[in-house]
Amino acid sequence: MAKAPRTAIEPTRVDDYPEWYQQVVKAADLAENSPVRGCMVIKPWGYSIWENIQKHLDRMFKETGHRNAYFPLFIPKSFLEKEAEHVDGFAKECAVVTHHRLEQGPDGGLVPAGELSEPLVVRPTSETIIGAMFAKWVQSYRDLPLLINQWANVVRWEMRTRLFLRTAEFLWQEGHTAHASKEEAVEETMKMLDVYVDFAERFLAVPVIKGEKTASERFPGAVSTFCIEAMMQDKKALQAGTSHFLGQNFAKAQEIKFLGQDGMEEFAWTTSWGVSTRLIGALIMAHSDDNGLVLPPRIAPAHVVVLPIVHDEGTKAEVMEYCEKFVRELRQLRYHGDPVVVEFDTRDMRGGEKSWSWIKKGAPVWVEIGPKDIANDAVFTARRDMERWGKQAYSRPEFLEKLPALLDEIQDNIFNKAKAFRSENTVVIDSKEEFYKYFTPKNTDKPEIHGGFVMAHWNGDEKIEEQIKNDLNVTIRCIPLEGDKTPGKCIFTGEPSKQRVVFAKSY
Repeated sequence: MAKAPRTAIEPTRVDDYPEWYQQVVKAADLAENSPVRGCMVIKPWGYSIWENIQKHLDRMFKETGHRNAYFPLFIPKSFLEKEAEHVDGFAKECAVVTHHRLEQGPDGGLVPAGELSEPLVVRPTSETIIGAMFAKWVQSYRDLPLLINQWANVVRWEMRTRLFLRTAEFLWQEGHTAHASKEEAVEETMKMLDVYVDFAERFLAVPVIKGEKTASERFPGAVSTFCIEAMMQDKKALQAGTSHFLGQNFAKAQEIKFLGQDGMEEFAWTTSWGVSTRLIGALIMAHSDDNGLVLPPRIAPAHVVVLPIVHDEGTKAEVMEYCEKFVRELRQLRYHGDPVVVEFDTRDMRGGEKSWSWIKKGAPVWVEIGPKDIANDAVFTARRDMERWGKQAYSRPEFLEKLPALLDEIQDNIFNKAKAFRSENTVVIDSKEEFYKYFTPKNTDKPEIHGGFVMAHWNGDEKIEEQIKNDLNVTIRCIPLEGDKTPGKCIFTGEPSKQRVVFAKSY
């Protein structure tokens, strides 16, 4: 029996998916655990991915009329208490500052001193502190709409953490808006949800389902929460972004009032919406393989890596001179309006080691150039989205001409693979027995990868929802906004159901 080919990442996805994920993060040099429990250090390659996420999303936000601002990290405890459902939702995750200085104790160690008159909560989300400022800024209907975004860090005290997916501190953006009417606020909520769909699919190459959360899964204090849900390669769902219609709940709590055109005082209608560094976790789990990270070109920190192949000192000068000229030519190219980003790897390492380091980091294209290639004015290329790397020789002018189209081909291929995988692992189920069988692993000691997305009818009963969660650790990911809206019968009770919803295990 032939041995399975050795992979760069061990264990493989099938052998141990959670450990595979950790090893991809390590091999790609994205991040590592910090000395502070539950927090992470994002390393340059990982942070470059986040910078690209920021760059493209920030442009999309500004194109829809939003402007960036910054608000305090510390929130007075009393601010959270103004909206009861909000404080209940976040109370267990809050980090709280109670003192403002350290003094030397009797044993020589430092002890907290100077107790604060009111504890400060380290920002878990900013609705309350931003609402307090909106109340100052909004006086008249002429001040509306107010469209603000913030790039920041937040703290939610998690006990069980995983790099990018769930950490005590993480980076995100949070949009906050105020409007003169319910209709405007609802329109804003859906507009930003569509921005997230566009970004996830066009840049991250991650297909998503957009839908509404059930009442039990709503953001604390929201009237409605909408989301995008993506399937990872272990067939679990990952919530990749949310947009909340807050109604007038926070406006009333924070006194965000304005004089309308009729001269009457009214409360504003507000929204909030956000995505975080969890998107990097989504990228890893949606696309990567058993050799490491796979990055869509539109979000990759570098599009092309140039690897000079030098076998002896006699050819080094010629190879380096040719490569330097080639790198300059590549950097003159544009890809979707931005310069092509090139890594020129001149490290003193063997060619094979260099290639594997970039394979594990997910570089979309790498180019090897040695004396034989130079003699033919050619380059030898490989691409990360194909199993055997799609190795091919091009003349130098031909490669320069075709590179932008090649990057788009890679982008589309990665998206289509993810979409096909989701399609293959989405099933329609019409009985409770089949549903329970589908989500029950055969190996209870070490559950194998099983399940996927189930489209099934549900009668809207929260008790049924809670029972399924307790029995199978399965939740309703969303009530889809698009697709089949045919009514039917709940598979758990036989009662009427408005439409099928998405059930899955999730992160």
